[in-house]
Amino acid sequence: MLYTLTPTLIDVGKVYIAETPLYEINTKSKTYFAYSETEKIQILSKINKTKYTLQRSKGLGENDPEMMWTTTMNPDSRRLIQVIPENQEETKKKFDLLLGDNLEGRKEFIKNSGHNYIELADMS
Repeated sequence: MLYTLTPTLIDVGKVYIAETPLYEINTKSKTYFAYSETEKIQILSKINKTKYTLQRSKGLGENDPEMMWTTTMNPDSRRLIQVIPENQEETKKKFDLLLGDNLEGRKEFIKNSGHNYIELADMS
């Protein structure tokens, strides 16, 4: 849908996606946000033996407004990923396949190609 509605904006590099954290790690004195499993491990290694709580963030709808502001909306602390397709036609096809109405096509793609993306998956 994003690609269908904004192809011109994507083509000129004006579309960004706000990245949301997978984990919130709280110590007595500081809050950390980890955006990947690797980053979580790095943070936990950094805080070493400090007591902490770890909370898995399941999606934007479950974040309280303060966390949403800090991690996703605040220009000083958010992370943005610029949408830059290398091959526009292939990108459109992938968006349609993965986010469109063709459920059978999506299942077939996952069945045939899912193993290629397993390292990118968050399995925790």
